[in-house]
Amino acid sequence: MDRQQEFVLRTVEERDIRFVRLWFTDVLGQLKSVAIAPAELEAAFSEGIGFDGSAIEGLTRVTESDMIAKPDPTTFQSLPWRGDRGGAARMFCDILTPDGEPSHADPRYVLKRALNKASDLGFTFYTHPEIEFYLFEPFADPTEPLVPVDQGGYFDHVARGNGHDFRRATITMLESMGISVEFSHHEAGPGQNEIDLRYADALTTADNIQTFRTVVKEVALEQGLFASFMPKPLAEHPGSGMHTHLSLFEGDRNAFHEPGAQYQLSKVARSFIAGLLVHAQEISAITNQHVNSYKRLWTGAEAPSYVCWGHNNRSALVRVPMYKPSKGQSSRVEYRALDSAANPYLAFAVLLAAGLKGVTEGYELPDGAEDDVWELTNAERRALGIDPLPTSLDRAVTIMEGSELVAETLGEQIFDFFLRNKRQEWAGYRAQVTPYELRRYLPVL
Repeated sequence: MDRQQEFVLRTVEERDIRFVRLWFTDVLGQLKSVAIAPAELEAAFSEGIGFDGSAIEGLTRVTESDMIAKPDPTTFQSLPWRGDRGGAARMFCDILTPDGEPSHADPRYVLKRALNKASDLGFTFYTHPEIEFYLFEPFADPTEPLVPVDQGGYFDHVARGNGHDFRRATITMLESMGISVEFSHHEAGPGQNEIDLRYADALTTADNIQTFRTVVKEVALEQGLFASFMPKPLAEHPGSGMHTHLSLFEGDRNAFHEPGAQYQLSKVARSFIAGLLVHAQEISAITNQHVNSYKRLWTGAEAPSYVCWGHNNRSALVRVPMYKPSKGQSSRVEYRALDSAANPYLAFAVLLAAGLKGVTEGYELPDGAEDDVWELTNAERRALGIDPLPTSLDRAVTIMEGSELVAETLGEQIFDFFLRNKRQEWAGYRAQVTPYELRRYLPVL
């Protein structure tokens, strides 16, 4: 037993933790959980916990259903909403086959595999998400209009608004679990909020996003509210994105930074951006996996609709922020299509794969877009070589089907599942946000 496992066992005893929840994520990004008693922890560390993998979305077939969840002791944290004594804790798990091999349908393993490829090239991949979501009054009938908790807008200070108390409680809970928060504020839509997590390596960030969603929903329930990460819950108001800042480091050096270069961007950074642009259409079904995602992308309000990059241009798919141009560690790129309902493990894996493809094959970065891309005519965009993102999930899946990059990154099992599942999801939808969508998405997103 290693020191981290010993620390977990000691902490469980000292804090009188009665239940340890083992968390993992299905292919669609939904959190799964099984609770074990403290007496079972040693066995869980050495042998894992067996479960029926065929009952988990996309994990395995019924003829090979036995799977093992093995907890990662480095992810141990108490769950603050369960109380200080006699409470609960959680650990994320890696999913294994009975012979101890990683499951190729485990999204966490997919990201680990992508990170290992980056490591082989000498890179560590860091991400920093800006997570948007809506707060609504409780609802009983999904056919009735949703009621936001306030009518505030971007950066509004709503006097005695629910959002202040909500964000304070959420951030306090996150930081008690070791998840650092950088900013929080009211977003542009009524009842819409944003909380930004601090930079971390991509695996830690993905785990933190899954924890973040759970904490947000727990705090909302405590305050008599309903939180939704649905990409576009209100047809007439902005959608919820998860603009994510990306960078590669070589040891302690930011591989994206080159003093004196245009926008301080190194050759690695420029090729990485080019990779994101070249493969943006292929990866859209992963970064934007729901029918509802495309209603966000194609209704304006700063959601990107076209494949281009720009310096400080929020109409572009990829933006190069310039908040601190003289600080080398801050050089990064912002991918703006990702939404708050994505599976973070799979999304980060395909973003990294696309960027590294650009780096390893020396993609050349085209000229950046300096104009508001939404204001250009179709002819002007074509003249600038600016292509649209897929306009629907159906189109995104069709493009993804021919992508060697996505197939290799996800692995055959997840790739095939996504093709089947997302085609089924597309069937039967209409043009606007519908009661059918609210019933489908609101309970889980």
